[in-house]
Amino acid sequence: MNYATATLAWFRAWGRAGLFGFAALAAALSPSAYTRRTRALAMRQLYFAAWQVLPGFTAFAALLSLVVIQVTITLARGYGLAQFALELVFRAVVLELVPLLAALYVALRSGAAIVTEVAMMRVSGELDELLASHIDPYEREFVPRIAASAISVFALTIVSCSVVMVIAYLVMYGDNPSGFGEYTRTMWRVFSPTAITGFMVKSLAFGAVVAAIPIAAGLDATRDPKSAPVAVMGGMVRLFVALVLIELASLAVKYV
Repeated sequence: MNYATATLAWFRAWGRAGLFGFAALAAALSPSAYTRRTRALAMRQLYFAAWQVLPGFTAFAALLSLVVIQVTITLARGYGLAQFALELVFRAVVLELVPLLAALYVALRSGAAIVTEVAMMRVSGELDELLASHIDPYEREFVPRIAASAISVFALTIVSCSVVMVIAYLVMYGDNPSGFGEYTRTMWRVFSPTAITGFMVKSLAFGAVVAAIPIAAGLDATRDPKSAPVAVMGGMVRLFVALVLIELASLAVKYV
């Protein structure tokens, strides 16, 4: 395969992922997608992607954030910019680092499993059997996974950000309650309605692509078992690129 053919195939894969996203959105708007079976599937996916890993991920995010916050505040004080340290922590760690970290964590744990599962459904012919039985795989298999992944990323982000904000106070002021006034003023200055809206939109976008891109990649597999590893690899690469692009777009909107 030459360079031009590989480039064309890459763009076609992105095009199929985009078309799948629109189709999944249309299916999600259909009331028939919300059955007892789809709710059960979504709950299992939510348990696997969020609830099961919540303690470990929160501890990991707290430890990483503790190091970043300590370094940031120490450097700010060293340069005489202590009054801006807390705001920098909120903007860099809470609004940017933790949401991306949560998305990457769910992508590695859940996204890889989803693309493998869908690819194997393609190889085994299970998806063809659903279509032959007049069962919509979007409503039965795909939409519950996308919804659960979006909720998982959002939930992990909210919980971890709350923990990080407590850590930021303790690093900045210790157990002294006198810093609460300055802390709340900084919090209100940073977390404006616009910032909160952007934070929520970015988190939900992260959650949507964490499942949508792997599912679309899994559908690229054929009945040949050798196509499954190729679909998994391509899906995870495109997922990583999509997460980075969403983060870059968010930064551009805010600061460019």
